[in-house]
Amino acid sequence: MRIDLHTHSTASDGTDTPAELVANAAAAGLDVVALTDHDTVGGHQQAIDALPAGLTLVTGAELSCRVDGVGMHLLAYLFDPADAELERARELVRDDRVPRAQEMVRKLRALDVPITWEQVARIAGDGSVGRPHVAAALVELGVVPTVSDAFTPDWLGNGGRAYAEKHEFDPFEAVRLVKAAGGVTVFAHPAAVKRGAVVPESTIAALADAGLDGVEVDHVDHDEPARARLRGLARELGLLTTGSSVQYRGDPPPCDRTHQTPPSPPSGRTALLSKHALVPPRPRFATRH
Repeated sequence: MRIDLHTHSTASDGTDTPAELVANAAAAGLDVVALTDHDTVGGHQQAIDALPAGLTLVTGAELSCRVDGVGMHLLAYLFDPADAELERARELVRDDRVPRAQEMVRKLRALDVPITWEQVARIAGDGSVGRPHVAAALVELGVVPTVSDAFTPDWLGNGGRAYAEKHEFDPFEAVRLVKAAGGVTVFAHPAAVKRGAVVPESTIAALADAGLDGVEVDHVDHDEPARARLRGLARELGLLTTGSSVQYRGDPPPCDRTHQTPPSPPSGRTALLSKHALVPPRPRFATRH
């Protein structure tokens, strides 16, 4: 079984519409794909409506969090999107995205970068605007060669010259909210040191005690030593291990954040699905045969 548990569509900062994403996932031979746009479930219905035969869609979101001054992302799967408390919390994060991006544009212009808000808004389109769209604008302008090069202290990295704070979840509260809404939580790319500071393993252990279900191990921002270390930590803490890949999209344009994983997924990914596969009173994931 080929499973990808971390993708983004144009509902946030991806390059495929939700319908295109599920079509491309099926064309690449995936059996299961998760749609985890940043802080939004806006692409879920389009993906469900366009779901190809034989492909299982896991609905989810990637929640923006911060703990002890360090940013982190939490993958939330299979939660009830109508849960009122979780929806209110997600709204607070989403509502801060535009002012935050505008502040980054202001800071970049103060650094003599000829970026405009209109340029960033055009790149974001109908998606949930964020740093990757500002980074893509820097690539368009020739300021940096790639989106990854914009996520540094010189530019948009945490604490960087053009970085702007935003409202984010407390990850312990996010775990509580997602679990209360019937979902599963996985710490996204926890060892992505190239993006900036990462949380210590003691925090991952504390999150596990609070109900965290898993850690994302196979990710393009994790080298092999980091993956081995995370697998060991997951065994120690009793956490599932997951991975992700958008290789089926082909060569991504600058604003796409690429995730890669080996073809054979760890058993933890299947365990994540089977853990909740038999639980509807409401649809938790969609399959079309």
